[in-house]
Amino acid sequence: MDARLALAQDPTTTQLTLIDLASDPSAVVRKAVATRTDAPAQALRPLTRDHDRHVREAVARNPSTSIANLLRLVRDADRWVRWAVAGNPACDASVRRVMAETPDKELRGLLAETRELEPELAARLVEDVSPEVRERLATHTHDPDVITALLADRTVRVRKGVARNPRTTAAQRRALAQDPVVDVRAALVLAVELDEADLRRLVDDRSVQVRMALATSEVVPPHIRQALADDPDEMVANAAREFRPGSGTSPVVRAPRVGHRASGTGRGRPGDARR
Repeated sequence: MDARLALAQDPTTTQLTLIDLASDPSAVVRKAVATRTDAPAQALRPLTRDHDRHVREAVARNPSTSIANLLRLVRDADRWVRWAVAGNPACDASVRRVMAETPDKELRGLLAETRELEPELAARLVEDVSPEVRERLATHTHDPDVITALLADRTVRVRKGVARNPRTTAAQRRALAQDPVVDVRAALVLAVELDEADLRRLVDDRSVQVRMALATSEVVPPHIRQALADDPDEMVANAAREFRPGSGTSPVVRAPRVGHRASGTGRGRPGDARR
């Protein structure tokens, strides 16, 4: 098997040999073929139906996999295979339309984090039954109409997602700064820069949680933090006085690790690594 694996990994191996190796008895060898970006369609096609899910997942990640094969894999019975399709750079609008219709909430969530999401699919996800999907759309969307729609979402976690989105307008941030829910206002001041007038109002916010967020936010200017040094809540005042830039106390919205699975594990889901 070692010799066959070496052959499958050798960049000089011919396409005809790769086709033969795609039917190798060893799943390790077949997976090696599945990862090859130069593997011919005749090799990858049968591997989309391989009984070993790791082989199918490797095909789902391969940017050389055809759209027809991605459409088959996005409907795979195994969740890790489906989620891997979402991160494939070859994934196009036809595949994303299938993702939008899937009952798999996590797959729709991965779709919601797609940067170049078609407007009609984004509009569909705005109405998604899952608050988590709408939250992920709210945090990652670049579409101003989608942001406006989600700003009015009745679910707090969705508006928190909008608050963390750096593509909101000044007017939208002003509205979020006046949100009736403390968690939304706190998420806002931790994530994005605000106008002076909004910051001045938040310095006097009735919520200690919001003022603490101001005191510890990396994006709040020094003069605002200085105003909190005399806050009536001693914890807020101390946090403002002792703040050091780069201390890592503010949450950061990181880029999604789409379809990622930690090596050697079979549990969890893509979102676990981000939350």
